Amino acid sequence: MLTLTENASTIVKTLAEQAVGAEDAGLRISSTNPENTAFSVGVAAEPEPADQVVESDGARVFLEPGAALALDDKVLDAALDDRGSVSFALGLAD
Repeated sequence: MLTLTENASTIVKTLAEQAVGAEDAGLRISSTNPENTAFSVGVAAEPEPADQVVESDGARVFLEPGAALALDDKVLDAALDDRGSVSFALGLAD
């Protein structure tokens, strides 16, 4: 299952609160092709019915089934640059 670093949890929580303001909001990651490593990322008010929900320190990440399969053994990290832009990175879980 996808895991989140402490930085990722903090940033995902902040993004969801600022963008949507809904209690159940989170970051949604989707992929239309499970063999593709390109993912779509956006804030969502709630998960889609088939989404896998990952929770970490109050942050919620919604994984579309194809993305959940592709990211099963991954760790999501996040960082803010000097301008406040967010970047996400994936690594292998230990």
